[in-house]
Amino acid sequence: MKTDLDIRVVELLCSRLCHELISPVGAINNGVELIEEMGAEMADEAIGLIAHSADQASRRLRLLRLAYGTAGSGKSGLAEAAQAAEGYFAGSKIKLEWLPGRLEQAGSLHPGSGKVLLNLVILAEEALAYGGRIVVEPASDGSPVVAAVGRNAGLKDETAQALADDIAIENLTPRTVHAYVTGCFARHLDLNLVTAQESSKRFAFHLQS
Repeated sequence: MKTDLDIRVVELLCSRLCHELISPVGAINNGVELIEEMGAEMADEAIGLIAHSADQASRRLRLLRLAYGTAGSGKSGLAEAAQAAEGYFAGSKIKLEWLPGRLEQAGSLHPGSGKVLLNLVILAEEALAYGGRIVVEPASDGSPVVAAVGRNAGLKDETAQALADDIAIENLTPRTVHAYVTGCFARHLDLNLVTAQESSKRFAFHLQS
């Protein structure tokens, strides 16, 4: 299926990418400035800040490279996607439960599923305003499910509309553009994406071939 992206979508996506990276990159810059201003007496603290921020930036870049770039579209990208997601959530208040191999054992997966699943994991984070768990597992029919489990789990109306392509391009924002692009990826791969508010504490994305 051919999917065209409006130039505004590209601009908003770039804004979101910059937002994801500005915090750790800014912290690296702060560490360098601290060394320049305070000298050797603050070197250990500054180097610790730089190392932590560089690691954070690296983990975010790895995830975003697979989520948005061509690297995540291959047939064998599921394990790498799971590892990238695990690194992204390291130290987060949200726990990721994605055991490599479970989805593959449950049934054949559509090429590119890993890319869409990774984008759904990022979207599931938005569904957990109060923290919780993100579970990636097979449904009873073997199809992949990404579930956000936690207090008041669910998407905001504008995010759900963007995911379903039920919103005008000019009304997209840097916050909702990820949902829109996730829906575009699924449609481009001829995957059927269904959302379900299964309870007040569980919101699920079902990905069907």
